[in-house]
Amino acid sequence: MSDTQNIRTLALLGHAGSGKTTLIEQLLALAGAIPQAGCVEKGTTVCDYDPLEKEHQHTAKLALAHLDQGGVRVQLLDTPGFPDFAGQAIAALDATETVVTVINPQNGIEISASRAMLWAQTRKLCRVVVVNRIDTERLDLPGLIEDLQSAFGRECLPINLPADSGSRVVDCFFSLAGDATDFSSVSEAHQAIIEQIVEVDEGLTERYLNGEEIAPEILHDAFEHALRDAHLIPVLFTSARSGAGLKAFLDFVVRLAPSPFEGNPPLFERWPNGNSELAQPLRASNSPVEHVIAHVFKVEVDPYMGKIACLRILQGTITPESLLYVGDGRKPFKVTHLYRVQGKQLLAIEEAGPGEICAITKLDELFFGTVLHDAPEDALIHFKPLPLPHAVYGLAVRVKRRGEEQKLAEVLHRLAVEDPGLQVESDPTTHEVVIRGLGELHLGRMLERMNSQYKLEVESHPPTIPYRETITRIAEGHHRHKKQSGGAGQFGEVFLRVLPLGRGEGFRFKDEVKGGAIPGAFIPAVEKGVRAVLESGAIAGFPIQDIEVTVYDGKTHSVDGKEIAFVTAGRKAFLDAMKNAHPVVLEPLVNLEILAPDYTYGDVSGEISARRGQVTNTGNARAGMVAINARAPLSELSDFQGRLKALTGGQGSYTLAMSDYETAPPAVQQQLMAAFKPGEED
Repeated sequence: MSDTQNIRTLALLGHAGSGKTTLIEQLLALAGAIPQAGCVEKGTTVCDYDPLEKEHQHTAKLALAHLDQGGVRVQLLDTPGFPDFAGQAIAALDATETVVTVINPQNGIEISASRAMLWAQTRKLCRVVVVNRIDTERLDLPGLIEDLQSAFGRECLPINLPADSGSRVVDCFFSLAGDATDFSSVSEAHQAIIEQIVEVDEGLTERYLNGEEIAPEILHDAFEHALRDAHLIPVLFTSARSGAGLKAFLDFVVRLAPSPFEGNPPLFERWPNGNSELAQPLRASNSPVEHVIAHVFKVEVDPYMGKIACLRILQGTITPESLLYVGDGRKPFKVTHLYRVQGKQLLAIEEAGPGEICAITKLDELFFGTVLHDAPEDALIHFKPLPLPHAVYGLAVRVKRRGEEQKLAEVLHRLAVEDPGLQVESDPTTHEVVIRGLGELHLGRMLERMNSQYKLEVESHPPTIPYRETITRIAEGHHRHKKQSGGAGQFGEVFLRVLPLGRGEGFRFKDEVKGGAIPGAFIPAVEKGVRAVLESGAIAGFPIQDIEVTVYDGKTHSVDGKEIAFVTAGRKAFLDAMKNAHPVVLEPLVNLEILAPDYTYGDVSGEISARRGQVTNTGNARAGMVAINARAPLSELSDFQGRLKALTGGQGSYTLAMSDYETAPPAVQQQLMAAFKPGEED
């Protein structure tokens, strides 16, 4: 078990292509954790071990690695860079004190880097920026520093500077002076860092203002304070390709990155009596002898080992003999096996303590965000993960081979367990299985995984729009069902009336039959026939809503009056009434909340109007961003995500929520009615 004071945990975030996986690979090799560094292009890296990651040469899942350097255990979390896999990247924030945002200077500050800095700020995590690939030709690194300070604050200050055209770096914190650098100077950078750090400590500020030279060696506590308070965002330069700056970065991590004691703690709450409205903040102690508190931040399903749950321990010690409770569960389980994770390798260990990341296996009850503890009284403890982006892109899926429906359900469950950004739904009206994710790339990878890993072939298409039908006027319907086929026959006659209800009122059925014209025993049969039409639709094949049906008269027969006769009579009388009640098709409207750069407001609002939508409100979200509230038909938004990305340079995002239903335009109604092929009548 590592001493908590000697643990550093870093989550590397940034846009795809910034070099996060290669950076981790080179650090592992530099520290001797692996014999030699692998290559993304050759599929030999520790963190990109999934076959699809090797094939596409980019990270798609959160991966873990670790190294030991100078008596310090460094835990590294490699995250996907494409926004479509943001759920995996956000999960890493729940297991770290420090977010390292990796930037490719050729491309500047890309969308995933901006989001990483915002997420870390929201979570009050310490932030570090690594500018990678500094040996690339024709870079404007001074301009990049200005861009960083403009985007994230003047607190972004270089801790080292590149030299000799990016072939090496020069320290600017522990060094008071140094040789030539590619831009700025060591003394200038050193002074800026010292001035920034002493501002968090009145005593140090006074000493500095009195002209006293403040040695960097005595600034460790103030440095950590500045990181915690976001008063300092160190910027370091590296080239994972050539190795420039890697040793300096590793030295920075060992000497200056926060331990679990020094970073801001994860967000836990205690719910008195299980009531979330009375939630009280809870801070773990980081003590190895206290009750165990840990939480699951990553789950993977292995075909041989079952669920592999990766967890971060906040206090207490876990061993292979530990008895732990899952959330508010009352029955503990025995750990039996405990592992440290290195990519796809599970390395058996005997114990793990506060600050450490470990894994346990073969426990179906563990999911993302699950809290583990070893004391029944801690069942009231809950973890508060960062909210995940809304899953707005959907696909309906179905198996190609009959008989594999159960396998589809099992595979989708496994995929959803592994990926907190994936949602699986079963639409009760369209009878479609719908998967929802963060974009086309996200769901495309899910379909590939189903095929390659689980040997399950599926067909996919955009989800059916949940249109509805209703009526606009009062009308009456009648049908006499008479059937004679030798022996006993069938007879039932129904008169009914339909009445439109207010939007959202649903369905009401009334019995106003007098004098036993329809025996009471047959009224449920009439309703059954009516409800059959409610589900299947009358004019376009969609469920009918907001309607009242009143049965007021009918006839029966002493011998041939049967339940099946009144089911049929009720169904056809209802269809007759629908035909006379001026039926219409309703389309679903959704409320949109769009976040976009303020300079794109005109383009975005124009796009909404072009989709028959309407902007309902606007406001400032944060610096340079505008929040747009709008209302639009769901049928017009199938490709909105891609269009929004194009209009906003990838910076736009949105969520949607169901609003209500309105009458569809005549052209849409005619198209839907023309496509409807009702089943054959009895």
